[in-house]
Amino acid sequence: MASHIRTTAVVLAGGTGQRVGLSIPKQLLKIAGKSVIEHTLTVFEQAEDIDDVLVLMTPGFVPEVEKIVEKAGLTKVRQVLEGGANRNATTENAIAALSEGLAGGEERYVLFHDAVRPLLSRRVIRECVAALGRYQAVDVAIPSADTIIVTRRHGADGEFITDVPDRSRLRRGQTPQAFRLSTIRRAYEIAALDPNFQATDDCSVVLRYLPDVPIHVVEGDEYNMKVTQPVDVFLADKLFQLASAAAPERSEAEGYAEALRGRTMVVFGGSYGIGADVAALAEGFGAQVFAYGRSTTGTHVEDAEQVAEALHRAYSATGRVDYVVNTAGVLRVGQLAETDLDTVEEALRVNYLAPLHIARAAHKYLAETGGHLLLYTSSSYTRGRAGYSLYSSSKAALVNLTQALADEWAADGIRVNCVNPERTATPMRTRAFGQEPPGTLLSSEAVAHASLDVLLSTMTGHVIDVRQQDPTRSPAAASAFEKALAAQLDESLSEGIGADLGKRPEPSERPGPSTEAAPSMTETLSTGTTLSTDAVLNVNATLSTDADLSKNEVVA
Repeated sequence: MASHIRTTAVVLAGGTGQRVGLSIPKQLLKIAGKSVIEHTLTVFEQAEDIDDVLVLMTPGFVPEVEKIVEKAGLTKVRQVLEGGANRNATTENAIAALSEGLAGGEERYVLFHDAVRPLLSRRVIRECVAALGRYQAVDVAIPSADTIIVTRRHGADGEFITDVPDRSRLRRGQTPQAFRLSTIRRAYEIAALDPNFQATDDCSVVLRYLPDVPIHVVEGDEYNMKVTQPVDVFLADKLFQLASAAAPERSEAEGYAEALRGRTMVVFGGSYGIGADVAALAEGFGAQVFAYGRSTTGTHVEDAEQVAEALHRAYSATGRVDYVVNTAGVLRVGQLAETDLDTVEEALRVNYLAPLHIARAAHKYLAETGGHLLLYTSSSYTRGRAGYSLYSSSKAALVNLTQALADEWAADGIRVNCVNPERTATPMRTRAFGQEPPGTLLSSEAVAHASLDVLLSTMTGHVIDVRQQDPTRSPAAASAFEKALAAQLDESLSEGIGADLGKRPEPSERPGPSTEAAPSMTETLSTGTTLSTDAVLNVNATLSTDADLSKNEVVA
C-alpha cells in the first residue's frame, strides 16, 4: 500500500487591486458577506483531498488574513506569508516554505491557486490530486467558446489579423495548477539561471525548462471565474448572493435522535404546513419543541413582545434554546400603486420585521448553545416581478439577512441559514388550487426533513435548495452548479409555457394572505453553489419572469 503523500494548497494572494481601482487588495474585498479570500480558503478547508493550506499574501496585509483565518476557524491554514514582487517570486517563496523540514527524497503534492478564484469546485481539486498520482504536473483549463485571433500592430493603422488558430485545440487556463513539489522546485531552479526568465503562470515554467515532463490537463469549470476587472467584482457579488447549496445528506434515525435528544427547538409559524412538520419531526426524535402560530397559540410574529415572550417561555421551561425556526409569512398579490398602506405595512411586518424580531430576541439564547437560526425564502428572491413587489423584495431581504447574520454572529458560534424549497403540497395550497397532478409537488414532510438536516449541519450563511428531483437527469455527470442551473432553466421554461397556455390562476382565484407557515409553495430559481459567468447572469435576468410565480401565491 502506497504511503500517503501530503497535499498542500498554496493560495496566491499577492494582487494589489489596482486594476479594480481599489485601495486594498481585491482578495480582501467582501462579497456576499465574506472576503473573497475567505470564500476561497473555505473551499480548501472543506476539501477532503487537501491536508493543509499555505497563503502568500500581499506585503503589509498578512495580519488581515490571519484575523480572517482565526475568526472563520480555518484550521487547515498553517501559515500566512508575504508574497514576492511578482507571481514568480511569490511561487518561489511558497516552494521555499514547503521545502523546509522535508526529509531527503520526501515528496509533497502542491496546488497553486489564485485567491481571487473563489468559485473553485471540489471536483477540480479532487481530479488534480488524483492526476498527481500519475503525472508530475497538472493544469486546469476549459475549451474556448470564442474564436481566438492572433494580431500584429502596424503603427498608427492599428491591429491586423495574422492568424486564426484552430479553436478545437485552444483552451483557457485556470487554476489550480498542481505539481509534485520536486518537479516545480527543479523547474524554478533551472529558470533562475536564465537572465531573461519571466512567466505569468507556473505550468509555463515547467513547459519551458522541463520540456520532457508532460503536463496533464484537468477540465475546469466555466464558473471558476477570476475577480480581476471591476465588472468581475459586481458579477461575483451578485452570483454569490444568488448562490445556493444542496441540502446535506440525510442522517439515519439514530443520528437524528442522538443530535436532538435534550435539545430545545422553537418554531414560529408552526400551526400547519412546513412549520408543523418540522416541529413534529423534531419532537419525534426527542427534542423539546415549542411551536407557535397565530391560529394555535395566538402568537403574532410581527409583535416583538410576543416573540420575546415565546422564546423566554421555552428557555424558562428547558434552560436552553438550540434551534429557532421561522416559517411564518404572508403574500399579497397586486400592483404596488394600488395597494393600500395597511396591506403594505402588514407584508413588511410579517415577512421582514418579524424575522428581525425573532433574530434579535433569539440571539442571546443561541449564543449560549452555539445554536442555529433557520429562515425560509422563495425563488422570487432572485428577481422582483410585477404583482409581487412586496413579497419578492422581502424574500430577497431574508437572503441578505441570512448572509449578514451568519457573518455577524460567526464569532458567537451561531449558524444562520435559509431554506429555499420548490412548490410544496400543503393544506392551504390545496384549498387555493385544488388537487394537482401527483408527483408535481414537494411534500411538506420532505422539506421538514431537509430543514432538520440543515439544522444539524455545520453550514452557515447558505441558501439551501430543496428540490423534488434532480432536473439534470444525470447526477453523476453534473456539478451542483450545473444541476441548479438546469433546474432554473427547466422550471422557468415549463412555468412560462404554462402561463402562455392560460394556466395562470385568474385574479379572483388568487388566495388571500396567510401568516402561518413558510414558503410551502415556493419555487426554486436556484443558481447553484458556484455561479459565475456572464452568460449565467443573463439567464438569471431573463428567465425570472412573473410566470415563475403562477403556482406560488400561497405561503402555507
